[in-house]
Amino acid sequence: MNSPTHQLTISPLGEYHGVQFLLARDELTHPELPGNKWRKLKHNLQEADRLGLNTLLTFGGAYSNHLAAVAAAGRLLGRRTVGFVRGDELATRLLNPTLARARADGMELRFLDRETYRRKHEPEFLAALLHDTGPAYVLPEGGSNALALPGCAELARELLTRTNFDVLAVACGTGGTLAGLLTGLDGQRRALGLAALKGAGFLRADINQLTQQATGRTYTNWELNTDYHGGGYARLGPELRQFIVDFRQRHGILLDPIYTGKLLCGLLNLAAKGHFERGSTVLAIHTGGLQAWVGFGGEPG
Repeated sequence: MNSPTHQLTISPLGEYHGVQFLLARDELTHPELPGNKWRKLKHNLQEADRLGLNTLLTFGGAYSNHLAAVAAAGRLLGRRTVGFVRGDELATRLLNPTLARARADGMELRFLDRETYRRKHEPEFLAALLHDTGPAYVLPEGGSNALALPGCAELARELLTRTNFDVLAVACGTGGTLAGLLTGLDGQRRALGLAALKGAGFLRADINQLTQQATGRTYTNWELNTDYHGGGYARLGPELRQFIVDFRQRHGILLDPIYTGKLLCGLLNLAAKGHFERGSTVLAIHTGGLQAWVGFGGEPG
């Protein structure tokens, strides 16, 4: 499966405070594997093939876009998938729509208490999981590792050839997408990440580590803003919800509640504060994640 970049479209969002905003509609790339999730999986799947590993083992929360994407990829590509879910209490509840869809796609769901889940990076713990599941290719939570970067870099290079912009902006969870975009930009233009997590200053070091692992380089043409997390990772306050509703009414584009909604709300607020040079163009990326609305009672009206 090739990265379906031919379906990418760019929608102008008008001019705000002297700044032109564009939106790269990467959520339109594939009906089941949209946006950055497929881009981060692409080269990892190739590596799993090279190693002869047909099982994908990964981690995520109850409404994880990453779990949903890995499960869908498993069904579409004929891979066995195993998902370790944060929260052992979920094992005794009716599955939410995200986990139910993942199971329907063939993912084996295994639930870990939160303390145990925090051990997911420990080599000995991973070895114990693999002893139980059998040989598997391990994908980190969120899918961010060095092999996640080349797929995102392809998007950056495509955007450089398709449109003029001064700043490329993306929401950040684990930092892998921004790190990949930086390698694709290769020092051209500036990049801006808006963290979706509260207290996410640690991502700066993580992003530098990822680019160093992938290319042997770190970059200086970027910044991370941690002011627009909306109260926390899975928090959707009334102001952000209303912004997303208004945005959809004005532009006909649905934003997701965890990443791109915060991104656009934050970018327009930064423009109002004079953060961007007047006359500049900011290109934001819609990374998908619309399935997350099931955790908030469905799409907003």
